[in-house]
Amino acid sequence: MSVIEKAQPMSAGEPAKALWISTVAFTLCFAVWTIFAIIGIRIKQDLGLNEAEFGLLVGTPVLTGSLVRIVLGIWTGRYGGRLVYTLTMLAAALATFLLSYAQTYTQMLIAGLGVGLAGGSFAVGVAYVSPFFPAEKQGTALGIFGAGNVGAAVTKFAAPFVLLAWGWQAVAEIWAVCLALMAIVFWFTTTDDPAYRLRRERRVASRSFAEEFAPLQNVQVWRFSLYYFFAFGGFVALSLWLPRYLVGVYGFNLETAGMIAAAYSIPGSIFRAFGGVLSDKKGARSVMYTMLAVSAVATLILSLPAASGVGTGPAFGITPVIFIVVIFVLGFFMSLGKAAVYKHIPVYYPENVGAVGGIVGMMGGLGGFILPIAFGLLKDMTGLWSSCFLLLFAIVVISLIWMHLSVKQLSRQGHSAPLAAT
Repeated sequence: MSVIEKAQPMSAGEPAKALWISTVAFTLCFAVWTIFAIIGIRIKQDLGLNEAEFGLLVGTPVLTGSLVRIVLGIWTGRYGGRLVYTLTMLAAALATFLLSYAQTYTQMLIAGLGVGLAGGSFAVGVAYVSPFFPAEKQGTALGIFGAGNVGAAVTKFAAPFVLLAWGWQAVAEIWAVCLALMAIVFWFTTTDDPAYRLRRERRVASRSFAEEFAPLQNVQVWRFSLYYFFAFGGFVALSLWLPRYLVGVYGFNLETAGMIAAAYSIPGSIFRAFGGVLSDKKGARSVMYTMLAVSAVATLILSLPAASGVGTGPAFGITPVIFIVVIFVLGFFMSLGKAAVYKHIPVYYPENVGAVGGIVGMMGGLGGFILPIAFGLLKDMTGLWSSCFLLLFAIVVISLIWMHLSVKQLSRQGHSAPLAAT
């Protein structure tokens, strides 16, 4: 923890209030960020979109929400997370509400750019929450905050009922109103984080953009980004890809495949908090080693062909039951890894949480955008549904080797690693 954070006093319940209100806000932001996963299907029917146009519509908020994380992270350091978080929610709520009035494809894409701001709230929340807690508790705190990913499941479960009752426009308007109300609640129930308060009281000048981005010259930041590209990006990609995979490989109906995908996303988000606790108690390095090792085994198993399904498959292949069990194990350990990655950032870069957290978050979000496209391309090129898991296996192996070599290099140099330890 930085000197600034240690020096700033807080009331007894202030950290807990900041954490839990931020987590609820992030849950609503994530629900809004993934809104096209449901209403996009009806929009596709209404506008007669082809698959490429539909993919761009659904992917636009994911892409913009990832790219904007760097800027929002830096603004959080300069202007305080309370202000930036509130304005981000209000801007995303406005864009989501205006989406309900969009009538053309172009108008919907433009609205989607604004909806994507909701996804950028993650970088704001990380930079806002972490100064409230000492280093030995930051993993747990950020793990709890990151569990707001469950907002995606909220949309998957609730939005279809609203859509069937009142139309997709009602989904956009209700989600927008809820997010705007949350922004107001957040503003009036939280305080500025202690690091920002002290900088303001002491009139500390804002650092230049060059100083903000200085840590990005460190290859370690990009190593963390690769971890998060797999742990978060791969998790999001599989959440999107699973329904299509289960239908195409095992012949599941769409309703069953969708329920399995929703069930996959819920524990995968909630267990992120458990990953934070483990990172505090056992060390993030241990959690990362375990996550990558188990993920390597799981993706290698899932790379085997299916034993049965729509197409022909060998008898020794992966049955539906084995597939579902292994994919849930993979999702569980990915969730632990998501928390472990962000445990490192405030420990190694306490004065640059916004910038570093923004770039790592951006790379994770880009994984959620790029990997489903790569999965489709690999399927078209090879004809193998399981080729998506071969790609994930390659990413895991590269990450594991890179991490192990880096740790060995630190040991040879005699460096005493920080608490996060990698």
